[in-house]
Amino acid sequence: MKSIVILISGRGSNMEAIVGANIPGARIAAVISNRAEAAGLAFAAARGIYTGVVAHADYSERGHFDAALRAAIDVHAPDLLVLAGFMRVLGEDFVRHYAGRLLNIHPSLLPAFPGLHTHARALAAGVRVHGATVHFVTPELDGGPIVIQTVVPVLPGDNEDSLAARVLAEEHRIYPQAVRWFVEGRLAADGDGRIAVGGARTAAALPRHYPPLDED
Repeated sequence: MKSIVILISGRGSNMEAIVGANIPGARIAAVISNRAEAAGLAFAAARGIYTGVVAHADYSERGHFDAALRAAIDVHAPDLLVLAGFMRVLGEDFVRHYAGRLLNIHPSLLPAFPGLHTHARALAAGVRVHGATVHFVTPELDGGPIVIQTVVPVLPGDNEDSLAARVLAEEHRIYPQAVRWFVEGRLAADGDGRIAVGGARTAAALPRHYPPLDED
C-alpha cells in the first residue's frame, strides 16, 4: 500500500479527483494546507482523511516554513507527495528531499507558459491548443520531467474563465491517472531524463492525452 500526502491551498478540486478515484494500492494518508480556511480540508476530513495546517504566514523565512511543512509531511512517511493547487514556491532543499516522489499539475502544455496566468497568456499568444501537464517537481520552476499531458482546443470566443474550466475538467482526468501509474510502479526515467510509462515515452503532447489513459 502506497502512502500519499496531498498539499492544497484552496478548494483542492484535483485533490477531490484523486480521492474520488479510489486508486487500488493507494492510501491518502493526509491532506495538508498552508491556509487554515482552505475549503478542501473539510472535504478530506469528511472522508476520514487526516488534515493539517502549516500556515506560511507564521514563518518569516521560507526555509523555516519549508522545514515545518516537511516535518508535518514526514510524520506520514509518504511514498508520494502530490501538489494539488498548492500555491507556494518550495525551496530547493525541500524539493530535493522528495526527489522522484513529488508530483505537480500545471495548467499549460509545458514547457509553454510556465509560472502564473497561463490561460491569459495562452489567449494572448493566439495558440490553437492549450492543456495541462503532470510532471515531477525539480528545483527548476515547472521544469521537471513530464508524466502526462492533455490537450484542449482554444475555441473562438474563449475567455480566460471558459478556457480555464475546459482545462480543469481534463486535469481531473489526468492527475488521478498519473498517481495511479506511480502507485503501480509504472513510471521510470529513461537515459535522457524523460519519463516512460510501461515503455512509452511521454515527452510530447498528443491529442487527446499522451500517453493514452488506461481503458479500465
